[in-house]
Amino acid sequence: FSLCVSVLLSTLVYCSLGQGGASLSISPDRSQFFKLESVSLSCEVQGNSAGWRVKRYTVSGEGSDCGRKWGKQQGSSCIVSLISSDSGVYWCESGSGEHSNDVNITVPDGAVILESPALPVTEGDSVTLRCRYQGTPSNLTAVFYKDGSLIRTQTTGEMTIPAVSKSDEGLYKCTNSEGESPESWMTVTGENMRNLDIQIIWSFFTLLSGA
Repeated sequence: FSLCVSVLLSTLVYCSLGQGGASLSISPDRSQFFKLESVSLSCEVQGNSAGWRVKRYTVSGEGSDCGRKWGKQQGSSCIVSLISSDSGVYWCESGSGEHSNDVNITVPDGAVILESPALPVTEGDSVTLRCRYQGTPSNLTAVFYKDGSLIRTQTTGEMTIPAVSKSDEGLYKCTNSEGESPESWMTVTGENMRNLDIQIIWSFFTLLSGA
């Protein structure tokens, strides 16, 4: 019984990860950073993690592994003290060429960024977007845009979507008195997939208990 449960849970975890059973996590979970801020990138692998590396392809056209001219490998994580040339696409890759999900990181030259999730959010979750200024005060009155259209003005410099839906997926940016942030894409995944996992587990236990 315990072996069957272990196999089922392992299968569900594997399915929730990226291609090849790996997922790239990012901390803090956001797409935009000021210069000299640090970010931690980790390969979460189902099974043997040996041989998996964080890789990137920058806007300048350079592709390489963490620890080669950029980043510092600390255990299973890659720590990067960011500068503008670090803007690009990051992912995990195995020695045999298997890939995880991609994560976009933007480090603008300007003093305004939009803090939005780099990783997909699930329908029904609460999401807060923050328009940050690098100076003081950091939370100026901000105007938020989605897909080029103004959606909200907030004196606090942040806006919250209490329960995101698929219609909230899109390209976001913000402006305040000090400038404009770059645009970042927010991905929203369906609640159905999470419910499906729960239904599969429940059906499995029901089947075993009746056996």
